[in-house]
Amino acid sequence: MTTTSGGNISIKDEDGNIWITPSAIDKGTLGTSDVVRIKPNGEIIGKHKPSSEFPFHKAIYDVRPDIKSVIHAHPPALVSFSIVHQLPNTNVIPQAKNICGPIGYAKYKLPGSDKLGDVIAAEFDKGHKAVIMENHGIVLGGTDLDDAYQRFETLEFCASTLLYAQMVGEPTYLKDTQIKAFYDQVKELPEATKMADYPSAEREKRAEICTIVKRACQQGLMISTYGTVSVRWKENDFLITPRDFSRWEIQLEDIVQIKNGTREIGKLPSRATLIHQEIYRNNPDVNSIIMTQSPYLMAFGVTDVHLDVRTIPESWIFLQDVIAHPFGNHFTNGNHTKLFEKAKPALIIKNDSVLITGDELLQTFDRLEVAEFSAKSLVMGASLGDLKPINDQQIQELKEKFL
Repeated sequence: MTTTSGGNISIKDEDGNIWITPSAIDKGTLGTSDVVRIKPNGEIIGKHKPSSEFPFHKAIYDVRPDIKSVIHAHPPALVSFSIVHQLPNTNVIPQAKNICGPIGYAKYKLPGSDKLGDVIAAEFDKGHKAVIMENHGIVLGGTDLDDAYQRFETLEFCASTLLYAQMVGEPTYLKDTQIKAFYDQVKELPEATKMADYPSAEREKRAEICTIVKRACQQGLMISTYGTVSVRWKENDFLITPRDFSRWEIQLEDIVQIKNGTREIGKLPSRATLIHQEIYRNNPDVNSIIMTQSPYLMAFGVTDVHLDVRTIPESWIFLQDVIAHPFGNHFTNGNHTKLFEKAKPALIIKNDSVLITGDELLQTFDRLEVAEFSAKSLVMGASLGDLKPINDQQIQELKEKFL
């Protein structure tokens, strides 16, 4: 997301102190003693100089008392928009619009100057929490550092998805009414009446979910704000990741138990819980599900271009034919399952996610990796020419040998 020397992060505490990363220090080896404190009277405390971009951090805090953390960096996808003087359209995926909001645009000014602070602060003063800096990068604010980082990561994902989508086709966008409907359709399962107990076998499954979620984040297959993993526990009971929780930080106790159609006391499961519940009820051979938004797969998820996995034998064996499901229909119980029965083990829900299933969770994750690799190869290969797919006879040979 940034380079050794590029970017800076700050936090404003309750006493008005601004804590900021130092200038000219390796970001990969930063320790707590390297962070610089600047008191409200301007006094600098620390062993290093504060970031040269401190003026615009301060300017943002001055106009937005609600913002307590600021991140500035030069991630490649957002810089791509910065250098062509465009704004990414966050209506491409519901979460992107909800988390990032409308994006501001600050004209170019000399880095480290008060003028740069003025133009950026003016955009934040309009209510923006994310601003594209002309020929420079991105700056984002949040109510705390986690909030700012999740916005940062989500917006870079959104920008990446749009760039990859344009390599294979033309992105399609959601209307504000569709995004509102996405959130309005979420129905809560009733809360259980008894506290959940975690037998050792269940704790093992919780640990497996946590491991897979972290691997997915490390590999760019999930981001902190999106990605759902579930595992069947007993009969139609299952375990699922929580809602509105950073995927990077999930622990065993955060996983939500769904038992007899009720949710674990005091926890909110993923908004996709009802979809997972219906798939488990109707597909006894499915024991794990991953729904996520990986950037190369979503390049096909936000365009009308078919993800043809007849690229190499492994891709077709693992995924077979990946069907695209229209956005919105998956809100209605029954629709997604009927289509899913024809699309196992993978399908794409347009402008929403990719859904992968399997027996064991590791198998499901493997299929996700293969799917993202296949999509990446197709995106990268688009500049070389059209796909020359494995032919029908070769597919039949694969079916006879491997399925």
